[in-house]
Amino acid sequence: MRCPFCGYIEDKVVDSRAGKVADTIRRRRECMKCGRRFTTYERIDEIPYMVVKKDGSREKFDRQKILGGLLKACEKRPVPMSKLEEIVDELESYVAESPDRERPSSELGGMVMDRLRKLDKVAYVRFASVYLDFKDVREFMDELQELLKAKTS
Repeated sequence: MRCPFCGYIEDKVVDSRAGKVADTIRRRRECMKCGRRFTTYERIDEIPYMVVKKDGSREKFDRQKILGGLLKACEKRPVPMSKLEEIVDELESYVAESPDRERPSSELGGMVMDRLRKLDKVAYVRFASVYLDFKDVREFMDELQELLKAKTS
């Protein structure tokens, strides 16, 4: 922290307290060069990770929303909860590692479908039917045939 009086960059913290506003820490510092004291506030970085939707709108990355979709797709299937949490953890890390703090929903949906395809075919079909928004039975059958073709090869 640069001293606001002399510009020197080394200081020591002489007092540290929780701030009046939640999620802040108030620190009283003393400059190592001029000896003057000043106050700083630390705040948790709360810039949300964003998902860019198909229509271009942005929405906060919601871990629970993805987990909810996975739970519906895996309802009454022999898929352990830990595997679903692994998928969500992986997606969360993927979004967090984005330099722009945002990823297209198409990438995230594709990642979920890839993981579900390996994990449980029925859950995959359930998720794909919602995510890919099949317009008719033909599109649904095409996806099933792709799945069967991949299974036999």
